[in-house]
Amino acid sequence: MKGLFRSSSSKARSPAELVSHLRDLLIVTDQSATIPTRNTKKMSEVKKVILEMRTILYGSDQLEPTIEACAKLTEEFFKEDTMHLLIIGLPKLDAGDRQEATYVLANLQRQRVNSRVLASDYMENNLGLIDILVPGYEDDEIALCYGAILRDSTRHQVVARYVLESAHIKKFFGYIQNPNFEIASDAAATFKELLTRHKSTVAEFLSNNYEWFFREYNSLLESPNYITRRNAVKFLGLMLLDRSNTSVMVQYVSSIDNMRILMNLLRDSNKTIKLEAFHVFKLFAANQNKPPEIVNVLVTNRSKLLRFFNDFHFDKEDEDFKSDKAQVVREIETLEPTTPSASPQRCEIPC
Repeated sequence: MKGLFRSSSSKARSPAELVSHLRDLLIVTDQSATIPTRNTKKMSEVKKVILEMRTILYGSDQLEPTIEACAKLTEEFFKEDTMHLLIIGLPKLDAGDRQEATYVLANLQRQRVNSRVLASDYMENNLGLIDILVPGYEDDEIALCYGAILRDSTRHQVVARYVLESAHIKKFFGYIQNPNFEIASDAAATFKELLTRHKSTVAEFLSNNYEWFFREYNSLLESPNYITRRNAVKFLGLMLLDRSNTSVMVQYVSSIDNMRILMNLLRDSNKTIKLEAFHVFKLFAANQNKPPEIVNVLVTNRSKLLRFFNDFHFDKEDEDFKSDKAQVVREIETLEPTTPSASPQRCEIPC
């Protein structure tokens, strides 16, 4: 390993030595019947090895990371079960050391060796790690570290698909409403990553799971917690406006129940929620194949809706917002009832 490090220290351990030593230490601590204290010799040595790995990957004031050293460390790390051992050993580290280990894992999951992401191959053969990471959101002490590792893991399509196709995805509807704001925000970030990064996988998942997914999702839009509502309606807009989800968007905006929810959000006291709700509501108005029940609701409540949008303003309005609002108004003004005998239906927009 000579030449891999820009350091004059003859005691620097090679990547192979570091990984081997870390693995041996983690095996010993995993077999321990009791959780060792942070001052034990073994855990202290784990911390030293992790910091040495971090220096290789990120560098330091005196040392720049080298491609060769990073590649060798990555190769050695993913040869055996070191990642598994480190993940299950994280709860035994103190908060600071857990964070350092998380940084190391984040970097290793992104490393390319000869144009290959070794972490992706490793995760494909060790998907059981996800069964450890996802429930980590239920433990306040470890939630943020496990969440960060999980989020990095979902960069690999095989992992994202595994989570989406398993019962784990349903757990996120609870995690993102955790009363602990930091944990809820972290879970929301992971949820967003799962549903945005891998377009084809997400589109397939949403099409195959439309009914239960949006039933659960609509409950977020109607949550009594304004942060949950705000995040949910903003993310809904991102999902529906993504071209890869066009068929799902058409299905969503063809539901009168969905439109009712968005109309209620237009009344929200929070301006951000109202604006984000408008960006979704405009899709209902722009739909050129509106179901008869939606057309009739809009026609029946035309005057009320037009008054609402006439007064619908924000302190800072860009040209896109003004144009979109004008288009929504034109769509509503020109609508004709498709079933004249249908009984009137009232919307939730106030006078």
